[in-house]
Amino acid sequence: MSGLLGVQLLLLWASACLTLPSLALGAFVISGGHEALQETGGAARSLKKRSANEAMVEVYSVKVDCTVTSRFAHTVMTSKALNKANTSQEIFFEVDLPKTAFITNFSMEIDGQVYVGEVKEKEKAKEQYKKAVSSGKTAGLVKVSGRKMEKFSVSVNIAAESNVTFILTHEELLQRKLGQYEILTRVKPKQRVQEFQIVTNIYEPQGISFVDTHATFLSNDLLPLVEKTVTNNKAHISFSPTMEQQRSCSDCDGTLIDGDFIIKYDVNRADSFGDIQIVNGYFVHFFAPPSLHRVPKNVVFVIDRSGSMHGNKIAQTREAMLAILKDLPEEDYFAIVQFDSRVETWRETLSKATAENVKEAMSFIRKLHSSGSTNMNDALVKSGKMLLNDREEKRIPERSIDMIILLTDGMPDGGASTLGFIINSVRNVGGGNLTLFCLGFGNDVDYSFLDEMSKKNKGLARRIYEGSDAALQLQGFYDEVSSPLLLEVDLRYPDNAVDFLTTNRFNQLFNGSEIVVAGQLTDNDLNNFLVEVYGQGFEEDFKVQGQPGVVDWNVMYPDEEYIFGDFTERLWAYLTIQQLLEKGKSGSTGEKENATAKALDMSLRYSFVTPLTSMVVTKPETEDGTDSPLIADKLTEEQRQEAERMGGRYVSPVSHTYSYVPPPSLFVDGDPHFIIELPDRDDALCFNINDKPGTIFNLVRDPKPGILVNGEIIGDKMIPPDGKINTYFWRFGIIHQTLGVRLMVSTQDISVFQDGQLVKLLWSDSASLKGPNVDIAMIKDRSLTITLKDSVKFVILLHKVWKKHPYHQDYLGFYTLDSHLLSSSVHGLLGQFYHGVEYEVTELRPGEVQEKPDATMFVKGQQLNVTRGWQRDFRRDVKKGDNVPCWFIHNNGTGLIDGQASDYTVSGLFKTV
Repeated sequence: MSGLLGVQLLLLWASACLTLPSLALGAFVISGGHEALQETGGAARSLKKRSANEAMVEVYSVKVDCTVTSRFAHTVMTSKALNKANTSQEIFFEVDLPKTAFITNFSMEIDGQVYVGEVKEKEKAKEQYKKAVSSGKTAGLVKVSGRKMEKFSVSVNIAAESNVTFILTHEELLQRKLGQYEILTRVKPKQRVQEFQIVTNIYEPQGISFVDTHATFLSNDLLPLVEKTVTNNKAHISFSPTMEQQRSCSDCDGTLIDGDFIIKYDVNRADSFGDIQIVNGYFVHFFAPPSLHRVPKNVVFVIDRSGSMHGNKIAQTREAMLAILKDLPEEDYFAIVQFDSRVETWRETLSKATAENVKEAMSFIRKLHSSGSTNMNDALVKSGKMLLNDREEKRIPERSIDMIILLTDGMPDGGASTLGFIINSVRNVGGGNLTLFCLGFGNDVDYSFLDEMSKKNKGLARRIYEGSDAALQLQGFYDEVSSPLLLEVDLRYPDNAVDFLTTNRFNQLFNGSEIVVAGQLTDNDLNNFLVEVYGQGFEEDFKVQGQPGVVDWNVMYPDEEYIFGDFTERLWAYLTIQQLLEKGKSGSTGEKENATAKALDMSLRYSFVTPLTSMVVTKPETEDGTDSPLIADKLTEEQRQEAERMGGRYVSPVSHTYSYVPPPSLFVDGDPHFIIELPDRDDALCFNINDKPGTIFNLVRDPKPGILVNGEIIGDKMIPPDGKINTYFWRFGIIHQTLGVRLMVSTQDISVFQDGQLVKLLWSDSASLKGPNVDIAMIKDRSLTITLKDSVKFVILLHKVWKKHPYHQDYLGFYTLDSHLLSSSVHGLLGQFYHGVEYEVTELRPGEVQEKPDATMFVKGQQLNVTRGWQRDFRRDVKKGDNVPCWFIHNNGTGLIDGQASDYTVSGLFKTV
């Protein structure tokens, strides 16, 4: 989007229907032009300025329409805009949607001409693309966007006095987790919209047990605008504020609509054999029987404590494990195995989860530390043998489930490290009877290896994203699998009545989840349609059977224009494609090829954008008379991980690329103000650190490449009349151990140590220094840009104060560029935020100062009172700076930073302690 002339309008949509496993957040944003990365006075920065002509493009309609029919969500997002200028302008349309959703349609209508995307086989789409585009690479329409989201993005040039309508549709089967389905919409329009509407209709013939609706931005004035009507089997939720109701205050044009709109619901569950819907020759069977007793479990926690787990990872693992152990039911049995190059067990056998045993285990976990290599194979084999031996010796209940939960952040590199060998040895030791759940921590882990290993052992893999909420992610996953209700669940249907059945045998059913099976009917005589469900329960085998009743949708919903009547067939197709894609990753070569071919055929038949297909979107002809096709793909988990590992950009082997939301921009300036700009949320956080002059703080510490940045603060020359001494950074020490580079930057001069040589630079000069591992560019009395080879870039600004000023002194500002190139282990007052931070803001209320409202922030498991304010970014203008609106965290950033500010003080400019 960078470098475009004229006014640019970014329409960044919310993902309207997000399921519980897809809680990554979308956004609806209207903002000004995005300019390319520029060099201004020697300090590099990415400029985001609002265009003065932005009002010449009017967005007059924004609608999100979600229809949920028996858990199958069909979402249509529509936006209409008018170019009111007398020149053509570029308009952007972006939509965040769950990575598990399939795009099914996209179209643009420009002055009566409709341009429709076409789903094609991926290779054929690429051939068409390469024929039409000779200039090499261009951005694809689908980008990685956060943990569980993908961003659909397209732009189009609109002539003067013309309008455009964008329509995008996607579909997804909602998954039930922890007893509910969730639909979440994030909206951040940044300006008021004439027609703003969110509408959700939920049709559940089973009956709806509850519907909860709330939004983080709802004030007392907006709350009555949320209309919710719930009958036995239908819910209608809408939110449609007028232009005036969107206004953030009586005398301003800002909007109140900024945050998350959330719907949670569940259905009634009366029949023990589940609910079956039959429409147009296809059936879908939902199975989640109520009132079952949980099956006791025997769980071995296998924890990677190798050197790569040091720092935050091991601390968050300790935190999660302590919470998990504390909540273990007493009828469960458990064990703990830790591994680095060695394997260490808490006890040689499993222990019952009594209060005394849990207390001792928690003491063992508190001593968890990291070192050594990753001997994963021996740890998993040891865990499997413990479970088998205890079962043979009858030390654990006969009717119970045996499971291993593995947490690791890297590749095996100790003991047996061949991936295929490890997969087979784990399967062999368990005899196929153990359930293995693999949690991959961070981007260095081989997720495909964990995925294959878990699936061959009746489990599943899950990525744990590095961040402040990693411990909560671990606990959340454990909550999903900690309460098994049935084992070896088998759903049976008459052979002569059904065909093309999706997976109907499952290893376990967990409390709060749901099993879904779909298929095609070959016999319309429902008297022959006997459903049987078998499983192993708590005390005895589970067995139920029954015949489904037929719901007459016209009778149940007589006043509805039922536009989604083929939902059972599309649900069946969606589920079948998902399962075929999984089969395409395992099994013999022939089985993989067969599954992949079937998945491709169905993707094309039902117009789903899957990893096997692409949507080709051909935009209107350009001025030179050529068309401009773009391709929308569906990323695989491996491609997503590669994009994140590369700092946000995954380059396809062919001709288009996947880009990523820009990483956070972090800096510290002023007295001292710490700023965390988050482009993916178009928001910022800020806090101050107050301490006595002479204190040295660790700002960045990345042990993998050996990067260290410390800063020392200086105070005013004398105590001002108000008695408050301001402090600023005046010296920075920077080390890159791997590159052999050391710099000391003060308000007087710059010292560069490299290859045994010392180079000294003065701020009174403009100079540049190019070396094999570091480049230095200095603008006289203004800025210093430090570029470390294949790594991060730092910009240091010099603030010169009038020499005769009675109180203040010269000071420095510190800015980070390309922070995504640092490893996931980076920490420090700034470093801990380089890979983002998850937070939610709600309960906006008046503050002490009228223009600075207070709010409640939920971050890192804590609830903080924060204040809306602003700080200054001086990269573009070192004298005046630019205002950065931000949420201010009080008390030296307590609750936002890990620990306390005092935890980051060090004894020297190049010291770590």
